[in-house]
Amino acid sequence: MNNLRLVIIGGVAGGASAATRARRLNESAEITVFEKGNFVSFANCGIPYYIGEEIKEQKDLVLQTPQSFCARYNIDVRIRSEVIAIDRKNKLIKVRNLDEKREYDFPYDALVISTGAAPVRPPVRGVNREGIFTVRDIPDAERMKDWISKKAVQSVVIIGAGFIGLEMAEQLRRLNLNVTVVEALPQVMTPLDPEMAALVQSELKSNGVQLRLSNPVAGFEEPQSGESAKSSIVVLKSGERLPADMVLICTGVKPDVLLAKSAGIEIGNLGGIRVNKYMQTSDSSIWAVGDAVEVKNEITGDWSLIPLAGPANRQGRVAADNIFGKKSVYTGGIGTIIVRLFKLTAAATGVNEKTAKQAQIPYQAVHIHSRSHAGYYPGGGMISLKLLFNPKTRNVLGAQAVGIDGVDKRIDVIATAIKAKMTVDELANLELCYAPPFGSAKDPVNLAGMAAQNILDGLTSVAQYYEVDSIMKSGVVVLDVRTPAERSSGNIPGSIHIPLDELRNRINELPKNREILVHCQSGQRSYFAARILEQHGFKVKNLSGSYLTWNGWFKELGNN
Repeated sequence: MNNLRLVIIGGVAGGASAATRARRLNESAEITVFEKGNFVSFANCGIPYYIGEEIKEQKDLVLQTPQSFCARYNIDVRIRSEVIAIDRKNKLIKVRNLDEKREYDFPYDALVISTGAAPVRPPVRGVNREGIFTVRDIPDAERMKDWISKKAVQSVVIIGAGFIGLEMAEQLRRLNLNVTVVEALPQVMTPLDPEMAALVQSELKSNGVQLRLSNPVAGFEEPQSGESAKSSIVVLKSGERLPADMVLICTGVKPDVLLAKSAGIEIGNLGGIRVNKYMQTSDSSIWAVGDAVEVKNEITGDWSLIPLAGPANRQGRVAADNIFGKKSVYTGGIGTIIVRLFKLTAAATGVNEKTAKQAQIPYQAVHIHSRSHAGYYPGGGMISLKLLFNPKTRNVLGAQAVGIDGVDKRIDVIATAIKAKMTVDELANLELCYAPPFGSAKDPVNLAGMAAQNILDGLTSVAQYYEVDSIMKSGVVVLDVRTPAERSSGNIPGSIHIPLDELRNRINELPKNREILVHCQSGQRSYFAARILEQHGFKVKNLSGSYLTWNGWFKELGNN
C-alpha cells in the first residue's frame, strides 16, 4: 500500500475529494490527477453568480490549483491532459497532452473515474448556432460574459426550468436583461410537486421573468426581416418565435461515461457507471464517483442519478477509504436540493409524490404554512412546507419548502430525519432551537410532524388542493372559516362562509346529511373547525394547506 499508484481521472468535487482524502490516509502513495480542462478544482455551482456579478472575480471560483495541490498534498495534477483510453488488462491509461499534442501511457494500481456529466443539448435544428451556450465550467462562463459585453445583450432565452436554468434567470435579471424561460413540462423545478412549484413561478413572474411552459423548443433560426436577435430566433412547438440576443441550454446533464464504456466497465440502465456501496465498479481495481455514476436512492431502493456536489464529495472520500483498506460505505442518496430565486428560497429532500407513485411507496401528504420565527418578533416570513410520510410505517419520506427565510434549516432537519429513518412522531418531538429571532416554540418541522400525527391517529381526515373541484361536484359543502377581511381578498368559488369564532353558534346552518370540506388561510383554524364539527356529528375533511396552497396552485396551474 505504501507505494500504491493511485490515478484519478477528473477533478472538481469527486476527484479532488478522493485525491485529498487518499493523501491524508497514506503519505507514501503516488497520487496523480489528470484533468482535461484548465481547472482541477473549482466551484461550478458558483458559475451563475459569477455571470451575474455577485461573485466578482474568477479566482474566487478556483478552490485549488495544480501548484497548491502539489505544495499542500504532494499530489501531481496534470491539467490539459485528457485520458482517452483505459487498458484494464495491463493497468494503463492513455493520456493526450492537449497543449503538446502528444500521447503517452501511464500506469495505475488503483483508478478513480470522476468524469462528471455533460450538458444535454436538445436534438433540434440550429442548436449549434453562434450565441447558444451551455453552463458547465469556467471557460463557459467566460464565453458568456464576453458575449454579453461585446454584443450588448438585452434579451436572453433560457431553455430548461431546472435549478441551473432558474439560477441563471435570477442572475441575468440582476443584470437588467430581459429573460424568458422555456420549459417542455407544465411546471418549473420538477423535484417540487406542482403546488409548491406554483409558488416559485409566481416569484419568477413578479421579478420580470417570462415563462413559456408546456411548450418545448422546436429549433433555432436566423432572424427574418423585421426580427431583431443577436443570436437566434427561438422557435417553440406552439409556433411562437422568441428573439434572443443570447440563448442558454439548461436542459439537464447526462453522465460522461464514454471512457468507462469503451473500457468495458458496466453501465447502468440510466446511463451512469454502476458502482457498489464501496463506489467500486465492475472492475475491482477501478472506482467511480460523482455525476458519472448511478447510486441507489436510499428511500426507493432504485438506481438513480444525483448530480450534486455534496454526494460527489462524500463518494470521493468513500472511494479513497476503500482503496486504502478503510471499509467505508456510501449508503445512497436522498436528493437534498436548494435554490435561491430573488426573495424566495425553494428546497426539497427525499421523494416527491411522482417518485413515490413510481416506486409504489404508500404515502400521504400534509401542507403547513408557518412563520420562520415567532410571529410577534419583527422580520421573518412565511414558510410553505409539504411533508410526505408512509402511513403504514409512519416514516418520513420527503419534504419540500418554499419561503423567504429559514427554508434551508427546516429541510436540513428533515433530511437528517430521513437518513435516520425517523417517524413523524419523532419529528413532532424534536427539540430544536427556539428564541424569538430564530424560531417558534413549535417549529414548522414540529408542526408538520404533528399534522401528520393527527391524520394517522384519526383526529382529522384531509383532502388535497387538486381534489377540490371534484369534491364540490360530488355535493360536498366547502366551508371557509376565515375572517371576512381574509375572504374579501379571494375565495374558493361556491364555498360558504362562517368564521371560526362564530361556528359553534351557527352550526345549525350546516347540513348534517352532506360531507363538509373545511378550510381557512393556512390549515390550523380549519383543523380546529373540523374537530368541532366532527364532535357534533358531521362528516368532515380538512383541506391540506387550506386556501394558501389551493390558491397558489390555482393561479399558476389550476387552469392548465
